[in-house]
Amino acid sequence: MKEWNRSALLIFGIGFSNLGNWIYFVAINLLIINLTGSAAAVAGFFIVKPVAMLLTNLWSGSIIDRVNIRKLMIGVDIIRGLLIALIPWLPSIWMIYAVTFMISVVGSFFGPASNVYITKLVSSSSRQRFNSMMSMTNSGAFLLGPAISGLLINLTNTTFSILFNAASFLVCAFLIYLLPDVPEERQAKSEPVHLRILLEDWRIVFRFAKASTYFTSIFLLIQVAMLIGFSIDSQEATYIRMHLKLSEQDYGNLLSLTGVGSLAGSLIATILSKKMSYRSFISAGLSITAVCYLWFYASASFYSATAAFMVLGFSMSFASSGYATFFQRHVPSSIMGRFGSLSDMTQSIITIVLTLAVGFLSELLTIQLVCCIAAGIGIAVCVVLFAKTFTAAGTRFFRAKEDEVLAHNSVDIGA
Repeated sequence: MKEWNRSALLIFGIGFSNLGNWIYFVAINLLIINLTGSAAAVAGFFIVKPVAMLLTNLWSGSIIDRVNIRKLMIGVDIIRGLLIALIPWLPSIWMIYAVTFMISVVGSFFGPASNVYITKLVSSSSRQRFNSMMSMTNSGAFLLGPAISGLLINLTNTTFSILFNAASFLVCAFLIYLLPDVPEERQAKSEPVHLRILLEDWRIVFRFAKASTYFTSIFLLIQVAMLIGFSIDSQEATYIRMHLKLSEQDYGNLLSLTGVGSLAGSLIATILSKKMSYRSFISAGLSITAVCYLWFYASASFYSATAAFMVLGFSMSFASSGYATFFQRHVPSSIMGRFGSLSDMTQSIITIVLTLAVGFLSELLTIQLVCCIAAGIGIAVCVVLFAKTFTAAGTRFFRAKEDEVLAHNSVDIGA
């Protein structure tokens, strides 16, 4: 099977399951509200996933780096599909929470595993284009999913939308089944993963981070910029309703137009993937995103806020595509599962802390002031990132990686 055919199958499979996720997102919220009539119950549903990921990411990377990646991804999607299919028949909110927790535990394996699989399946020269197309597919799912879910719920009910998502995971599993296995790293597969193995795996990841200081500094700057954005993103609905005095319909329209901007950005990023470097995608994308957050929280009207979020969606497409390529090219595939899992765990902790801090400070001061200050800090971080990536040292760092021909993107660091 040619590389492009393999890439297309993977993009369609993951993209289709993401479409199912957005259809499910609307349906599960309505199901919980209809079952409990409680906004707190919906909030509880949103807490289940990060808690599950925090508990799982401590050890999931060690398993990911020691098993057949393709079979793991297939198994994860099958289990998720079957568990989601149970949800409409569950009689209580606590049973829904329990099944959602299991889905999140299993699902925490898929993201880091897919990163490893993509790195080994897609050639280095094609990854930026692949990531741009994946971003475009995800943007399309974000744009179309809620609308399709609303249509399906009007024509049928929430049960059908939830079962559609279950089926989408099974379709994704089948398409991944059609793809080939990728080369596996030399690991002690016969040895079960226990505490000593976990501690050694964490030391390997920290050793890599310490040895690759330039990569680590850029990686941390990217993470800080992204996490600041995520933390103030949590206040957007409150800002729209309480400060801009907009209706729920206006909020829905704003999100839809943000999806349009994201889809357009992904399309342009795909076209430019052969002409612009991924470091340009990262630096420009994150910088414009930070400016758009400041623009949004300084807005006084629906039109200004909408324009800010449309540009934000556009620029985030470049940033996400560039970041995915950066991660795949600079993290050795032999430890990518462990590095990705520990990184996700750290991100979850910091995101929770920053989100709570922004919410608390917004109560003491004002949402607009706190979010504008946070966005300003984000802009300052992006300026440092831009300067660091385009200095002479940064140019040498990125060009050295571009010029290397690495077999399977692997570096011997003691893994």
